[in-house]
Amino acid sequence: MGKENAPATLPKLLEMKTVQQKFNEVLGSKASSFIASLLSIYQEDEKLQKCDPVSILAAAKQAAILQLPIMKQLGYAYVIPYYDGKSKKQVAQFQMGYKGFLQLAMRSGVFRNVNTVEIFEGEIKSRNKITGEIELGERTSDEVVGYVAYMQLVNGFSKTLYMTRAEVEEHARQYSQSYAYDLKSGYKTSIWSKNFDTMAKKTVLKKLLTAYAPTSIEMQNSALATALKADQALISKDTYQYVDNGGNVVDRTDNEISQNSELETVDVETGEINPAAADEVPFD
Repeated sequence: MGKENAPATLPKLLEMKTVQQKFNEVLGSKASSFIASLLSIYQEDEKLQKCDPVSILAAAKQAAILQLPIMKQLGYAYVIPYYDGKSKKQVAQFQMGYKGFLQLAMRSGVFRNVNTVEIFEGEIKSRNKITGEIELGERTSDEVVGYVAYMQLVNGFSKTLYMTRAEVEEHARQYSQSYAYDLKSGYKTSIWSKNFDTMAKKTVLKKLLTAYAPTSIEMQNSALATALKADQALISKDTYQYVDNGGNVVDRTDNEISQNSELETVDVETGEINPAAADEVPFD
């Protein structure tokens, strides 16, 4: 195969003036540092290096549009590799962190307060199953028994959503094939196994925002609404596809997305798949 037909790599794509120009249009003076951070996470992640570079660029573009950093240690947004069982390729997925949802909610200007935290044993004194409100008691141990998300709008509306640890574990088992594999095999390779509390807080917060955040015409086009839809998606030409629990990329309706809000991440049985040629850059 001649050099001119060799598959494009992410570093090569990022050298293209058209790509740099698009990042500049979105990020302005922050574009160069964002590109540097993208290259950094790419170089540090062997699984990401095996992904279709166009899918990596598309996921990074989504984070740039939302003005969220993608460095893993910050916890705002991620570019995650996973195996697409249908195409037999490794591709990159855009994924929000719970801190990213908090950031976008506060930026929207319609929230007075929004938060998500762990609940320790003894801290739930009572819970109203009609309103979702909880009465806090005194912590009696360091055991985490659940997770709660809370939102209050500037117009005074507020809502609380609580999930027990068992409910979150069942959710993760149902929608994360890598976590289900870990439970069956005794491994700890998935994001859920490594960062259960972080993923649990994101789950309860996303469920709360999906169900109760404002849905006016203005809010439907907001960064928060975009993030809720784009989370854990394979992005192509501004369309979103999602991963089912068998590792396949599937189309889903907005209603299905809201019900299945954690369709997650890396398949531990990925093969050595070469990235596909990058025929076009996803900035159209």
